[in-house]
Amino acid sequence: MAHRHDRFRVFKNDQFDFETRITLGSAYYGAADVGEVLSTAARVDDGDYESWFREWTATGERVRGIAEEAAQGGHHVSAREAYLRSANYLFEATGSLDGTKDPDRLVPTWRAHRDCWEEFCSRWDPPIEKVAIPYEDTELEGFMFLADGSGETRPTLIVNNGSDGPVTSTWLTAAAALRRGYNAITFDGPGQGQALWEQEIPFRPDWEAVIGPVIDFLEGRGEVDAAKIAIYGVSQAGFWVPRAAAFDDRLAAAVADPGVMDVSTSWTAHLPKSMKKLLEEGDVEKFDKQMDFGKHFMGRAARQTLAFRAKPYGKDSVGAVFEEVEKYNLRDVVDRITLPILITSPDGEQFWPGQSQELYDALPGPDKTIVKFSAAEGANWHCEPMARSLLDQRMFDWLDERLAG
Repeated sequence: MAHRHDRFRVFKNDQFDFETRITLGSAYYGAADVGEVLSTAARVDDGDYESWFREWTATGERVRGIAEEAAQGGHHVSAREAYLRSANYLFEATGSLDGTKDPDRLVPTWRAHRDCWEEFCSRWDPPIEKVAIPYEDTELEGFMFLADGSGETRPTLIVNNGSDGPVTSTWLTAAAALRRGYNAITFDGPGQGQALWEQEIPFRPDWEAVIGPVIDFLEGRGEVDAAKIAIYGVSQAGFWVPRAAAFDDRLAAAVADPGVMDVSTSWTAHLPKSMKKLLEEGDVEKFDKQMDFGKHFMGRAARQTLAFRAKPYGKDSVGAVFEEVEKYNLRDVVDRITLPILITSPDGEQFWPGQSQELYDALPGPDKTIVKFSAAEGANWHCEPMARSLLDQRMFDWLDERLAG
């Protein structure tokens, strides 16, 4: 039975509509204002990527002007709040650029969003600390959120972003953690944010090589109870977090939102059988030739999505990306995951339907939980974009119970 919630749409374009839902949901923690979101959406021409970029950039710049004026006037809280919203809106503009004639605007716009984010961080109380996490022969940029300035040892949540989310989206979970007396840390891993655009480090499937250094870093912090380090993974991190948990027993608990057993299905689900066969046979060269030909028949939305989502893999052809993403699979390691784990399972999951249940069924236990999020609760769609309070209540109540000892 359809719920009225499912009838609510701002745009016919699926990407525009979903991104608008995400931005509306971020208002719960101050990263947007509903009126600003809806007024911006009203100016966007449905399916027009240049229009999307222009209007979200305009709103982001206007709100940054508010922040700067407030800062100059000594209005500390007003400046902080406006910088956060501006950062979110400016990032929102970037997702459309591969559908425009000038995608090179992505990195400068991303940098503008990051500048506003860091202005917000510097004004939080206590200030959100920009940190450098040693990683192989370089460092990963992260942000440390402390529950207070007392230096007291506390449980700490690692907030692991997905494939293309901004650092501002991790604020939504960090803010929920701070309210409950947790510390939190977020970071740009390979293929994400700073690591992608400034360091040119691509995604990797063996995410234990990323989370291990994050835990090492936390264990050196006096404010962190090393026995109570938990991790939350959103979107594609619903694969990365269980993967890391299979190899690092220092994690006390994990949350996958949603559960992702096999990342590649979101890439291959709509391929013709003949194209899938080429991948199975390893004929990447022929796959690329057919893909180049097929792009002429793709809609603009499909071309834009493919271009944008391929960037973090760092490959020189579409076929190489499809070949690489086949490695993002938990089936060979899922039997190693024994820590307490919670998996979200929202109605209408668009990208990995059915995989939350598949992951849950494959886990050996003994402490595993799957939580349904329904359209009737306003909590449907990938990562429950408009149900922040419900997600946080269920997740942190579960974490509290696992970390209480």
